[in-house]
Amino acid sequence: MAATASFDPKSVLKLDGYLEPFIPAIAHRHERFQKWKDTIDQYEGGYEKFTRGFDKMGFNVKESGEIVYREWAPNAMEANLIGDFNQWNRMSHPLKKNEFGVWEITLPPKAPGVCAIPHDSKVKISMITPSGARIERIPAWIQRVTQDLAFSPAYEGRFWNPSTSEKYQFKNPRPPQPRAIRIYEAHVGISTSEHRVGTYKEFTKDTLPRIHALGYNTIQLMAIMEHPYYASFGYQVTSFFAASSRYGTPEELRELIDTAHGMGITVLLDVVHSHACKNVLDGLNAFDGSDHQYFHEGSKGRHELWDSRLFNYANHEVLRFLLSNLRFYMEEYKFDGFRFDGVTSMMYVHHGIGTGFSGGYPDYFGPGADEEAIVYLMLANDAMHALYPSVITIAEDVSGMPLLCIPVSQGGIGFDYRLSMAIPDMWIKLLKHKTDDEWDMGNIVHTLTDRRYGEKSVAYAESHDQALVGDKTLAFWLMDKEMYTHMSDLTPMTPIIARGLSLHKMIRLLVHSLGGEGYLNFEGNEFGHPEWLDFPREGNNNSFQHARRQWNIVDDQNLRYRYLNDFDAAINHLEEEHKWLSAPQAYVSLKHGGDKMIAYERSGLLFVFNFHPTKSFTDYRIGVDEAGEYHIILTSDEKKFGGFENVSCGGKFTTTPMEWNGRKNWLQIYIPSRTCVVLGK
Repeated sequence: MAATASFDPKSVLKLDGYLEPFIPAIAHRHERFQKWKDTIDQYEGGYEKFTRGFDKMGFNVKESGEIVYREWAPNAMEANLIGDFNQWNRMSHPLKKNEFGVWEITLPPKAPGVCAIPHDSKVKISMITPSGARIERIPAWIQRVTQDLAFSPAYEGRFWNPSTSEKYQFKNPRPPQPRAIRIYEAHVGISTSEHRVGTYKEFTKDTLPRIHALGYNTIQLMAIMEHPYYASFGYQVTSFFAASSRYGTPEELRELIDTAHGMGITVLLDVVHSHACKNVLDGLNAFDGSDHQYFHEGSKGRHELWDSRLFNYANHEVLRFLLSNLRFYMEEYKFDGFRFDGVTSMMYVHHGIGTGFSGGYPDYFGPGADEEAIVYLMLANDAMHALYPSVITIAEDVSGMPLLCIPVSQGGIGFDYRLSMAIPDMWIKLLKHKTDDEWDMGNIVHTLTDRRYGEKSVAYAESHDQALVGDKTLAFWLMDKEMYTHMSDLTPMTPIIARGLSLHKMIRLLVHSLGGEGYLNFEGNEFGHPEWLDFPREGNNNSFQHARRQWNIVDDQNLRYRYLNDFDAAINHLEEEHKWLSAPQAYVSLKHGGDKMIAYERSGLLFVFNFHPTKSFTDYRIGVDEAGEYHIILTSDEKKFGGFENVSCGGKFTTTPMEWNGRKNWLQIYIPSRTCVVLGK
């Protein structure tokens, strides 16, 4: 047995002394993690072999053309492989079951190198349950499934085995891990301006160059794992190893990722291991006829709000399935990491339902914590970081779980970043419920800087969540129906449009430079995409009107969307130059409630924001620690960003050696209403 490695509680207490009463709970979950790791090392050949379950399970083709198919279905009494290849004969291709409940069949080649099952033909497993009932399922490890809505919403499994000449050959190495991540959250299907589902090919040709030009160094791809209901946004997964066929073939997704790598862009997968679609015919639910194969049985295995099934993370074969799923996307598609969806739901037995996390530590380590799921996340992070040192993992957690982004070896859960989910909520609340003169600068700064010491977070002003039907994008909250009539340079700049453009730019720069160690933008929001997001469904007559991105409006040189787009690019390129996301947290010297002013220094730059709706300030005194001559290197007021050019780049300001707002020096600047400036030396 491998020696149990224990973490040093001192490393935890150095991060947060308040964790002292909870060291036993932290130690206990670490022991459970170590026990699983030891089991994997002892019986499975370590992470290297255990996470390559796809080499054993599902369909595997040998060079000779021989196919070996294996499926874990312990409850089944009989199993037969059926499909186009044997005219769906339920007797001709029986499988044999081993003592672990794994069924197996070997299909000899038809001729040397020629498989008995044709490429892209339909397959299923037919089983008999203990009650004598016959059930038919899509193989759990299948790598391609397709849907013909004219015939049925249920998916059909396909044997994906392209010839060598048809297989995509990767040309580019993975880019090195970014110093700091600037994420473009994207959905392939909505990436067309036409009223239909976009494709991998189109995304590669049309969207990747846009992302690259904007200065994003990371793409987070949503809705890749196959999901039967398009409107679920990809969060109700049925076939975990199948990349969605709505957008094209597996080879076309490989080309997309390889092309991004060629541009130096890192690609993350939005992975859904928090739950699974409850579909039986084309999902994992009741796969072998039992309620408890991949999932907990009864209410413990069901999410009441999502109407979906919940994994049993304490099951050896479920761990093989999920950990191999991560490895599969890293290995077969060359993804560079993951954004784990629904982490809050996983980490608590109450799934976060009806719980407002107060920040009280018993919430995190008491009986409400789901230790099995937390240990799975520890294993997932530990395995991926061990196998791929440059991997990036991000947690979608609203609870503020301590140690979430601390390495497992130090008692943490092992993520690299957490999403700062409180920030977008704050902006929506301000825009919905407060007038501009009610904005509390202290509260804004607190929300943007309130993060756990030593843990990295990804800040964002809005993501796909805020754009979904029932809510609106920030731009639409700001400008609403005037976006339909006054976004053209040929129309007068109305007060509503002027305010909207100004605040959109200010909010995004503030969040980018103050809010975290990474930044995220949802596709289209960089240019103030109007309206909201709504997928085709019965309730909207299956309309694609709001399930697309209107690139035409940002490309139109007469429209004001391009100003927001260009300012977004300017922020990203400036960050690349001055590296504030990887610098220590900003020092905020000013948050003035009456003047609506915020000022802070980060990475040698001085950021100044005037949120006042009407007041401009002449000779406004700003504290700064480092003496010298400063120049404006970016301002939202430039004409090319839709500003009024009351402030322009280049103006120089010399410091006076006298303490101000807790800084050693000060300088005085002119700062117009609803304007932000960045000064550098």
